[in-house]
Amino acid sequence: MLHNKNVIAYPTESMFGLGCDPTSEEAVKKLLYLKNRTVEKGFILVASNFNQIKMYINEYDLSEKQKNKIFLHWPGPFTFLLPAKTNTPYWLTGKFNTIAVRISAHIEIIKLCNTFGKALISTSANISNMTPCITREEVFKYFGKNFPLLNGKIGDEKYPSKIVNIMNGKLIRNV
Repeated sequence: MLHNKNVIAYPTESMFGLGCDPTSEEAVKKLLYLKNRTVEKGFILVASNFNQIKMYINEYDLSEKQKNKIFLHWPGPFTFLLPAKTNTPYWLTGKFNTIAVRISAHIEIIKLCNTFGKALISTSANISNMTPCITREEVFKYFGKNFPLLNGKIGDEKYPSKIVNIMNGKLIRNV
């Protein structure tokens, strides 16, 4: 499904997510349409390991201290805003010069990224500004009964991942 420029729903650490191939502008446009979301916001990438996201990150702009902080929290429910490489597609960064990335410890995401062979976009399964889906039934209610949904269990996190801007240390989302 993901290799064919499709959007899927899948279980994350705290809710169902929507994801697609981050290198496919066509797939991302489908995702933006489904969520009724603007491209300016950018997206979070989720991966099973650092190698799946390093093509998007300008590591040279990170200090050793910053790298240590990141890897202290990964894998886990922490999303970091990191400096994006200049060739990172605008549909991932939005209006920013950073990229939001997370290395997950959730087995469903690890299996999905490893099977897909790379990182994927991770955004809540909902229409923008509406309640995120916690059940399969809610996913089907929002997106139709035939929407591609990966079977699996949502993790034990009560809230979406914290988002930290590693460049200035600011907490962007602490739900």
